[in-house]
Amino acid sequence: MMSSCLSVCRVGISFVMMNIFYKSAVDSLPELSPQKYFSTLQPAKASLAYFCQADSPGTSVFLEELNEAVKPLQDYGISVAKVNCVKEETSRYCGKEKDLMKAYLFRGNILLREFPTDTLFDANAIVAHVLFALLFNEVKYITTLEDLQNVENALKGKANVVFSYVRAIGTPEHRAVMEAAFVYGNTHQFVLTTEIALLESIGTEDIEYAHLYFFHCKAVLDLTQQCRRTLMERPLTTLNIHRFIKTMEAPLLTEVAEDPQQVSTVHLQLGLPLVFIVSQQATYEADRGTAEWVAWRLLGKAGVLLLLRDSLEVDIPQHANVVFKREEGVPVEFLVLHDIDLIISRVENNMHIEEVREDEDNDVEGPDIDIQDDEVAETIYRDRKRQLPLELTVELTEETFNATVMASDSIVLFYAGWQAVSMAFLQSYIDVAIKLKVIYSSSNRISCPVNITSVQEAEEYLSGELYKDLISYSSVSVLGLFSPTMTSAKKDFTEAGNYLKGCVITGIYSEEDVLILSNKYAATLPALLLARHKEGKTESIPLANTHVQDIVQIITNAFLETFPEITVENLPIYLRLQKPLLILFSDGSIIPRYKKTILTLVKEKHLDSLTPCWLNLKNTPVGRGILQAYFDAVPPLPLLVVVNLHSGGQVFAFPSDQDVTEQNLLLWLKKLEAGLESHITILPAQEWKPPFPAYDFLSMMEAAASRRSTREGPECVKETDVQESHEEQHEDKPAIRDEPTETLRIKHWNRSNWFKEAEKSFRHDNKEL
Repeated sequence: MMSSCLSVCRVGISFVMMNIFYKSAVDSLPELSPQKYFSTLQPAKASLAYFCQADSPGTSVFLEELNEAVKPLQDYGISVAKVNCVKEETSRYCGKEKDLMKAYLFRGNILLREFPTDTLFDANAIVAHVLFALLFNEVKYITTLEDLQNVENALKGKANVVFSYVRAIGTPEHRAVMEAAFVYGNTHQFVLTTEIALLESIGTEDIEYAHLYFFHCKAVLDLTQQCRRTLMERPLTTLNIHRFIKTMEAPLLTEVAEDPQQVSTVHLQLGLPLVFIVSQQATYEADRGTAEWVAWRLLGKAGVLLLLRDSLEVDIPQHANVVFKREEGVPVEFLVLHDIDLIISRVENNMHIEEVREDEDNDVEGPDIDIQDDEVAETIYRDRKRQLPLELTVELTEETFNATVMASDSIVLFYAGWQAVSMAFLQSYIDVAIKLKVIYSSSNRISCPVNITSVQEAEEYLSGELYKDLISYSSVSVLGLFSPTMTSAKKDFTEAGNYLKGCVITGIYSEEDVLILSNKYAATLPALLLARHKEGKTESIPLANTHVQDIVQIITNAFLETFPEITVENLPIYLRLQKPLLILFSDGSIIPRYKKTILTLVKEKHLDSLTPCWLNLKNTPVGRGILQAYFDAVPPLPLLVVVNLHSGGQVFAFPSDQDVTEQNLLLWLKKLEAGLESHITILPAQEWKPPFPAYDFLSMMEAAASRRSTREGPECVKETDVQESHEEQHEDKPAIRDEPTETLRIKHWNRSNWFKEAEKSFRHDNKEL
């Protein structure tokens, strides 16, 4: 929670937006008159034309995207042209103004489809729409599960089905499916849907992503039997779909009796590994059954072959039962794997390694500053039917900008409606505005800290009843207990509350009967009570001889979980503790007995010198790259590792042949402490630098902080005080004009010392996990 909290120091923050429009001339499209264009049309040949006035404003963005689509459409035999209408032109396509907002698809002189230009929002959409229109016989669009079942039943024993879900027509994934249908539409029946309910009905996880399935219907002779389905697990790109369909068309299982080093199949040619299940005559039937089961599990990921040891001239090590061939020219690996899941894991881990290699190859010439657009363009289509509540923001113009940002603290988003990154970020921007609207309206009516006036009110506060509408934002309530004479201690606690406003609910009790609470919770004054609502318990911490930053540290640490799941977002917070990390790597949800073992050791104070945590590789895929750096290849999971980031960078792995029990783990940790265990690797000391100077946001924030007036912490200001301050500012216009421009950009943006220390700590830990 603390990694994402905002220091809410003043009220009245406005979310405002400015839309940046872009114009550029695009002249590379073939430009023809209507008469000339229609004279060039050829029978049976498809052509896409955009009719516009020669001096028509506001079309430059569309023309730029149309220009990008020329080359890929030409690859499919489709010509593209810009047709300039003149005033005296009488063609129906140049007649009415509304017709000039459309593009037209012809086959010969016959009009097939007309497209409103707002549906052809980029080159992907143009290619996807055009191919979709031309392939209406090859691609069936469906909307219900009944439609899908009807297609499936009609094709059993006849042909296979390529079923895909995309979030919207015109997305990059839709284009990739259409391009695949252009090639394979005569061989397989392509089926398309944009209905997420249909995808949910077939039991798919991660439904927010595009999906593609191969339905094996051709081999089904019993009409009551369902077609077996194979999911393509790679992103929907043209190349990935081509590779996937090719592997679906390859034999499920092949028997070989030759040196596996010399064997080659279509899988290797497509960049997929080969798995040989070693068999002998005495166990042939059982081995073949095992191989077929493995082949179905690895379909689309690897080729599976049954290797007959008895008739093989080349010797295979006697103990080996699996041979793994990664790629052509690379020596095969002889393995002993007695579990099918281990075979599957071996292949899937290899796939992750290849993906990392591909990423590294793409970065050989340095990071591409524009690659961001490719990765986020698809988010434009996310929730396209959802209406964004733009009323929560103020749309600025040149005339209203200065007055608006000076009237209240403002967060200004400069965005361009035609640009992928802008539109993707706009949705998150509105989501934040919605959340902050609730937080501000609730937290700004509360002082910082809350002044509790009775024992009964203190009990209601600690139970969460007093401000129950804020419990979802802060799962811990903090109450400072002080005798009325402890002036200095109360002042420090109040200042700490100011620092943490918006992140933590803090309260203070300093009445004559404070000893009632002190005795009940065994707290020696001055003290801090931490009420953890999820656990339903309250603990006390003495505050004698503590200062502001000590109190801030105590409170922020209270929000740290005992055994957290480490993510990219919360890692810096736990690194700040300056302790070695005890990480349990898991390929999915944590195993309960492992969690119980570690929590027991935590409760018994055996892990106080470490930060115990776990990492779910499915939620945080970067974990695979981390393990690869530790072990060269990803080992079987789950796996316990100790990483000593802060002194030496040594990495230690819990022995894989031992069960993770309290006794074994405690004994291993004692050996580590005594220096009796050898590390598996030492992490190199290297700085984390931004790819470009313009991305060095921490330096920018530090520079901005140094330019503003130095204050210990943010003020706790009532809403009426802010309004009075704003009125004074409007009366004193010259003072506003004299304020430096750079100061206006960061006006009232104050970071607490806690955030500063977190940033420094994050930079100090300059070794990769």
